[in-house]
Amino acid sequence: MNQANAPRHVDVAILGAGTAGLGARRAATKEGATALMIDPGPFGTTCARVGCMPSKLLIAAADAVHHAKQAPMFGVHTGEVRVDGPAVLKRVQSERDRFVGFVNRVIDEAGSEDELIIGRARVAAAGRLVVDLDAGEEVEVTYDKLVVATGSTPFVPPPFRGLDPALSLTNEEIFEMTELPDSILVVGLGVIGLELGQALHRLGVRTTLVGIGGQVAHLTDPVVNAEAFRVLSEELDLHPDYTLNSIETVDEGVSFHFVDSRGEERRETFARILLAAGRTPNLANLGLESAGVDLKKDTIDPDTLQLGEHPIFVAGDVNNLHPLLHEASDDGRIAGGNAARHPDGVRAAKRRTPLSIVFSDPQIAVVGQSYAEVGSCSAMAGEVDYGDQGRARVQGINAGLVRIYAEQHTGRLIGAELFGPRVEHTAHLLAWAVQQAMTVEQALGMPFYHPVVEEGIRTALRNLSANLRHGERIKCAVSEMGVGS
Repeated sequence: MNQANAPRHVDVAILGAGTAGLGARRAATKEGATALMIDPGPFGTTCARVGCMPSKLLIAAADAVHHAKQAPMFGVHTGEVRVDGPAVLKRVQSERDRFVGFVNRVIDEAGSEDELIIGRARVAAAGRLVVDLDAGEEVEVTYDKLVVATGSTPFVPPPFRGLDPALSLTNEEIFEMTELPDSILVVGLGVIGLELGQALHRLGVRTTLVGIGGQVAHLTDPVVNAEAFRVLSEELDLHPDYTLNSIETVDEGVSFHFVDSRGEERRETFARILLAAGRTPNLANLGLESAGVDLKKDTIDPDTLQLGEHPIFVAGDVNNLHPLLHEASDDGRIAGGNAARHPDGVRAAKRRTPLSIVFSDPQIAVVGQSYAEVGSCSAMAGEVDYGDQGRARVQGINAGLVRIYAEQHTGRLIGAELFGPRVEHTAHLLAWAVQQAMTVEQALGMPFYHPVVEEGIRTALRNLSANLRHGERIKCAVSEMGVGS
């Protein structure tokens, strides 16, 4: 790896060496351009290091505890379940490091090919970067095109910013714990908050989860959202619409005074807080203004990822368009390819059907257009209640509700919101059907084996088919997200 102070010039400079940055490098070099990634580290991608992989490892441990405790339902008695917190976290970290190692091999390869500088870059002028290296040294890099793939940072709501940092965790610190806390407050009910909050609860940590607006994860369908709240509340101390009165550091940890979703005033003390209230794109302090960018006026084209009219392309979580790993990978390919071909070869990319999944239990997924995105409301919905679904009941996982949406006049499938058992699988089936522009009747013509959980989708499709013939359109209003008592 060449880290000499000699100035360098490349066709495409890439700020960031995460999923999007790595994808941009591959795409740019495939087009015959020279590419250089610049990143201060640590390496390993958000997903592998502090995101989807370590969280699934923690969830796997929590699921093992839950299944053992559910065994008596089937006449199977395993005795007392004991959670060895340090052992759980040791496995999470060991396997996490293994996944990170796979990514770091690619980083090492880029370094050996002189396509990586370890340092923090800032734009000094259009076409010119200054990279701060270790020991106070700098190197200048000039470029023809720029890809910004700097990721995002956990957002800390203002009321929580004055707390003792030793008591506050984000997804970037929680997987470094060596012991499970006795209690934890989870702030935010998005993917991170709901997944980790439920996992910690199942591992024996006293857990309270709070959010605002009444929304559970990214559900916008009020019917599905209400069912998710009802079912999850049977297990979790869950409050999607709370009011904060005060929060302060005390000897025992953090004192939290709030009004919960039932309107009850409570004062609780927690050993730790997990802040999972969203993420902020890492655009500040990059110096893009020095390249003539006006971040208030220049927008990112969602199809080409070009920033305004500048030779700059924004990929991955930093563009705040599709903050998911597979989308970040696609973003990198789109941005890197368009940067290499700029100005004559920039082209809009065909995106895949949107698909997002929360690995809670029951799981949550949104496919294609969400309820809130249906827009004109010239659509119909069909649903299935998993309370009596055959295979789900056999397995003792019979809880959840799924709603599927189709255009009223064509019957074409356009989206779904799912809360139920193993919907990570059924969501994929629906995403493929939406991307293939299948109609409800075409989907019903597909094979469904018996008995499988996927049969629930057929029930919802049959209901949707009937509604298309003589039902009422779905409601346009999506404001009734409240989940009172």
